Amino acid sequence: MEIAVSRNILARNEALAEGNRARLADKSVFALDVLASPGAGKTTTILATIAALRERYRIAVIEGDIASKVDAEKVKEHGIPAVQINTGGACHLEADMISRAFDALPLDDLDLVIIENVGNLVCPTEFDLGQGARIVVLSVPEGDDKPLKYPGIFAMAEAVLLNKVDAAGFFDFDEAAFTDSVRRLNGTAPIFRMSAKTGEGVADWAEWLAARIEAFRAG
Repeated sequence: MEIAVSRNILARNEALAEGNRARLADKSVFALDVLASPGAGKTTTILATIAALRERYRIAVIEGDIASKVDAEKVKEHGIPAVQINTGGACHLEADMISRAFDALPLDDLDLVIIENVGNLVCPTEFDLGQGARIVVLSVPEGDDKPLKYPGIFAMAEAVLLNKVDAAGFFDFDEAAFTDSVRRLNGTAPIFRMSAKTGEGVADWAEWLAARIEAFRAG
């Protein structure tokens, strides 16, 4: 019975995700789903990405958290439309939540919606949101063994952002081992070394995202 219920939930979510995807395609809006653990620097990464691309694209953000609206307020302070989703305890966002968030955004006036998923390296992998791409942010302080502990999320990532490289000298982080672990799981996703705080590597990441947006619009 538990398996059947799980399948029903995922099947319903998949149908709603396809609806979101069709809606975005109709509006020519690209959606990026950002996954990471708490403290990896998701919001700072999103703000750095906005700074790099806001002259080229009209951007909005959907913030997912169990509680509070702190991150959405940070984004709004930069003049970017933001919608806060509080899951009330759920460890991931789902397609119906995103659909309702779209209702609150001016999709006709946007090119890019960045979705900050709930901080978690497990639950969000099962739930398609209708996004155009999914990325994973990992910070140096979290350790180089995370791909071994959470293989699913690294296997499905379309890009991996290694954040807080400016702090590498303070932590025992084996970057070669990290890269090797990611490559064993995922041979195609680019790995971007960056510091959202200092700006190191942000331009390369932003250009990758811009290329994905342009390919989406051309298609």
